Amino acid sequence: MDTVDRYAVLGNPVAHSRSPFIHARFAAQTGQALVYERVLCPMDGFVETVRRFAAEGGRGCNVTVPFKFEAPALAAQVTPRAQRASAANVLRFDAEGWWADNTDGIGLVRDLQQHAGQRLAGARVLLVGAGGAAAGVLGPLLEAGVAEVVVANRTLARAEALVASHAALARARGATLQARELGAPGQGFGLVLNASASSLAGQVSPVPSTVLAEGALAVDLMYGPAAEPFLAWARAHGARARDGLGMLVEQAAEAFFAWRGVRPDTVPVLAALREALAQGQPT
Repeated sequence: MDTVDRYAVLGNPVAHSRSPFIHARFAAQTGQALVYERVLCPMDGFVETVRRFAAEGGRGCNVTVPFKFEAPALAAQVTPRAQRASAANVLRFDAEGWWADNTDGIGLVRDLQQHAGQRLAGARVLLVGAGGAAAGVLGPLLEAGVAEVVVANRTLARAEALVASHAALARARGATLQARELGAPGQGFGLVLNASASSLAGQVSPVPSTVLAEGALAVDLMYGPAAEPFLAWARAHGARARDGLGMLVEQAAEAFFAWRGVRPDTVPVLAALREALAQGQPT
């Protein structure tokens, strides 16, 4: 009897994850036979949990907070974007050696370009935050051709470290990249990305409204109730507002392609997920 391939998202907490909903629909759409689970990792037991999942027949997994920075060390092969971010959210358990990638940034770029209609070439971007989320998206933004990225963070040294790790890529792409303090990030950005923990803390916005250019797009990488204060702030100041749900679906599609070699259609899956959340259905 054929066995069904197993995948999972590993994190702590993990019960809130929408990934099983997304990957179940990708599998049905593409005719792939697989199951996708949630696995709660002890805070001090990520490595052991991943290895146990692989030993029990897992083919790959997603990695979520707070373990993304630990994931690359488990892999024999680490993609350049995961190397630059020093973090991975995808592992594939290849027989010849595990493989790690970071699909967060390409997920954001595809959502902005394909779903939000945002032109990235030549854009001025304010990236708020310098943690794992910001690290994952900075490289793909530079590769998408943005003209300038300012990384603003409460702790300037962390922003400077993130900028330093991406300086060579910025030079190669002809982009300006700099770190600034959160209180003085600059003005008039066409794209403002909130990759900080401010939404989880219930803060409306970590930056002043002067960061928004006319017609700017403001994106919170969170989604659901946590993102609403920032989105409401953006709309109140004349900006277009978008949450991170599209990014979530797009990064999952990139992981699915890495595991299965098939690229799913994200449009109906994103629509189904938004509808399910709006109606309060379990996902």
